[in-house]
Amino acid sequence: MRIVKHPILDFQRGEKVSFFFDGQPVDGYAGETIAAALHAAGIRILGHSSELHRPRGLFCAIGNCSSCLMVVNGEPNVRICVEKVQPGIQVETQKGKGCLR
Repeated sequence: MRIVKHPILDFQRGEKVSFFFDGQPVDGYAGETIAAALHAAGIRILGHSSELHRPRGLFCAIGNCSSCLMVVNGEPNVRICVEKVQPGIQVETQKGKGCLR
């Protein structure tokens, strides 16, 4: 679900772009974050806690916490709440702390 009209804010939606989340295509709009595009697509679980494997979702949405860390184009520990959508990027759920290649 995306906001299309707001009583105070006037926003321009960018062009539609497609990217991949865990191998599945997802649509977003230029200028929005990966987390916003995933949320709009109905994807609420971004990872799981390390010990009890409880589901974790978007928390702060400003890049201060670690709830939205994912692997983007092979790079681990990317905060998708501040990373913008780009055409064709590969976003994967990160398991554990992530490691570099």
